[in-house]
Amino acid sequence: MAFALHPRLEADTTWLGDLPLCRVLLSKEDIGPWLILVPKVDGITELHHLSEQDQQQFMRESSLIASRLEQFASPDKINIGALGNMVPQLHVHHIARFQTDIAWPGPVWGNTHGIVRHELSQIEAAEKWRAHLDEIADFTVAG
Repeated sequence: MAFALHPRLEADTTWLGDLPLCRVLLSKEDIGPWLILVPKVDGITELHHLSEQDQQQFMRESSLIASRLEQFASPDKINIGALGNMVPQLHVHHIARFQTDIAWPGPVWGNTHGIVRHELSQIEAAEKWRAHLDEIADFTVAG
């Protein structure tokens, strides 16, 4: 079976591109840079369900994304989390947090009022993050 993105992730994000293991998504939530990694392995709901090799690859890709957030957004903190309560497909959030954001210091879940970027702002943010990620050797832009 070919990889398929969960419909909720499809609706709530913009596809930026792919790393060797993961699809890279940009949340439409207007809290700041919020990137999501989704391993392109069907039927996986937890990180420990990945093979050992894929777990190691995930950590490399997660570190790359966190480093890019740090380098290009200069956040006060980076939150990384995998809840999966609403979307069972394994996906891991990488969120640049700022003391000035609407949810600080609490978690973003349930504290952002569900405000999403306007379509043009989302397109511009996606183009910006694709350019930042395109510097990664194994990153392929969504096409």
